Amino acid sequence: MDIILFITIIVVASVLQTSTGFGFSILATPFLLLLFEPADAIQINLVLSLIISITLLSSIKKDIDLGVMKRFIIGSSVGLPVGIIIFLLFNIQNLKLLISLVILILTVLLIMQYRIRNSKRRDIIVGWFSGSMTTSIGMPGPPLLLYFSGTDTQKAKLRGTTLAFYLYIYFVSLITQIVFAGTSQTVWISSALAIPLVLIGLLFGQKLFTLISQNTFRVFTYLILIFAGVYLLIDSMM
Repeated sequence: MDIILFITIIVVASVLQTSTGFGFSILATPFLLLLFEPADAIQINLVLSLIISITLLSSIKKDIDLGVMKRFIIGSSVGLPVGIIIFLLFNIQNLKLLISLVILILTVLLIMQYRIRNSKRRDIIVGWFSGSMTTSIGMPGPPLLLYFSGTDTQKAKLRGTTLAFYLYIYFVSLITQIVFAGTSQTVWISSALAIPLVLIGLLFGQKLFTLISQNTFRVFTYLILIFAGVYLLIDSMM
């Protein structure tokens, strides 16, 4: 039963990540926590997300907004050490509760057509939140998704910029996790076994990306955000 659940998690999350540019950590992490210890689940998520970004780099490079990505990197570089401190020292359940409420409130505002303008300063701030959430709870996606949705970013630019940014954020986060929290054979054996499943997800995800419209893409983002918010809310109360 655990094997079937593992296969389903990886394939579905890979399809979502490939077709939208986000979603692997949002969808995979909650369910991986059912099968692995928290540190192992987060590191498996980081390894596989990194593999996806590396594999897709050649096909997305034309859609990358280099200016935005650089500012995300600057902001996240400050946020990453903050996140690992939170992971090691603070009550993660309280953090999840706070994040879940923020995600749900902002998602409701987006559905109600609330929009913001992007700026260089906001790019850096969003990068900071993404970095801190990556090393603390293994979820860099929600800040980026909320920001891009609020600025009505086109789906190709959103996917390309996000996946390229993940190359940096996941690599640094993985190294940070290993150095400060350690690692295990479980992480690397499970990640190796999951690679064929990730490749299957990549094939289906690329096909799905070409089929969905901008409006359908936006609905996907709202559903993923709601799922992330509700999951974190429930998890924080357990």
